[in-house]
Amino acid sequence: MSKKNDVETTGHSWDGIEEYNNPLPKWWLWTFYLTIIWGIGYTIAFPAWPMVERATGGLLGWSTRHEVAERISAFERMNAAVEAELAAADVTEVSVGSDVYNYGVNMGAAVFRANCSQCHGSGAQGNVGYPTLLDNDWLWGGTIDEIVYTVQHGVRNDTDDDARYSEMPRFGADELLLPEEIDQVVEYVLSLSDPDGDGTNVTGHSYDAELAAAGAEVFEFNCASCHLEDGTGDIYQGAPNLTDAIWLYGGDRETVHETVHYARFGVMPAWGQRLSQAEVNAAAIYVHQLGGGQ
Repeated sequence: MSKKNDVETTGHSWDGIEEYNNPLPKWWLWTFYLTIIWGIGYTIAFPAWPMVERATGGLLGWSTRHEVAERISAFERMNAAVEAELAAADVTEVSVGSDVYNYGVNMGAAVFRANCSQCHGSGAQGNVGYPTLLDNDWLWGGTIDEIVYTVQHGVRNDTDDDARYSEMPRFGADELLLPEEIDQVVEYVLSLSDPDGDGTNVTGHSYDAELAAAGAEVFEFNCASCHLEDGTGDIYQGAPNLTDAIWLYGGDRETVHETVHYARFGVMPAWGQRLSQAEVNAAAIYVHQLGGGQ
């Protein structure tokens, strides 16, 4: 029952039930007002309102980006001496376990994750067309100084005159070989990795022995100058070994046929144009200590 001086209701009724319009507690109202005042002050003092190109800077001029930049600069100053030593070092003489080596491994891991893992994989396991860095099958050489050179100048790019360079002829696309000759040499290439001569190579693919015999001559006159007479390849020409189970693009008949017909032309950037010498050396140290190379 309504009584005199009772609190007014909200004016709404649900099945005859009304709700009192009690005032909010004073402490709650003052807290609410203070948060509004604090919010206005914050947007004035700190970056807050997005504009067309940037946010408002705020009277204090503070930003998380600036804070991170200061922290990075602080660490760069702390590491300046060892980084300068790494940049000037002959990587072949950096001893395992030294401060320079340990710094290079950690710095190189960061460089690899940021710049190399997109192609070579997060664990350097490689992808189709991008070699694994964990084995000993290295084109252009796998010693640490050769790795530094490859990282520094890259492979088959058009930005560095000292880049590693080789180019396989497009035997089919440029009509350097007849279609039947390509079929023959493909079978011969498949046979090169069959040490037992049982008709199945180490990658599990069979081949036509008769075509392979005919392809031996095609290989000798067109491929042996780079891949050598026994097919083991000349790594310093960028010509891979064709007698093992390691294939960059695939060792099945269809893929080998595509390689012979159209050729391959993988490109690696010249990281020396994008990274400091210390970062290049660090990347090489990191990759080399993964266990691959020589």
